[in-house]
Amino acid sequence: MQTGEKYTLKRTVSADETAEVLGSGGLPVYATPAMICHMELTAYKLAEQYGHQTVGTKVNISHLRACLVGTEVSITAELTEVEGRRLEYTIKVEDEKGLLGEGTHQRFIIDPERFMSKLK
Repeated sequence: MQTGEKYTLKRTVSADETAEVLGSGGLPVYATPAMICHMELTAYKLAEQYGHQTVGTKVNISHLRACLVGTEVSITAELTEVEGRRLEYTIKVEDEKGLLGEGTHQRFIIDPERFMSKLK
């Protein structure tokens, strides 16, 4: 993997991804926790296509604008830094009206068996 590589995930906001349902607010709009989950998933998928298993360790995002259930969103992760096992990404979430959210995300490449054995 090299810096500058990108991965884009497209999805439609569902009723179970609202602030009202997830408890992060009281309105039926795309929830910040759901947006963060999709940002992490996009970064994860970028590393996964190169055969790497990763875990998320840091998220710093801004949720800039609301959108409704049924809105198609496009999440793009760009790899901006690789230092050993540490991966840094910039991520943007957009809909047809423009930017919904943006930020940075950090993940670490792991050996799944070793990682899980430490938890036992």
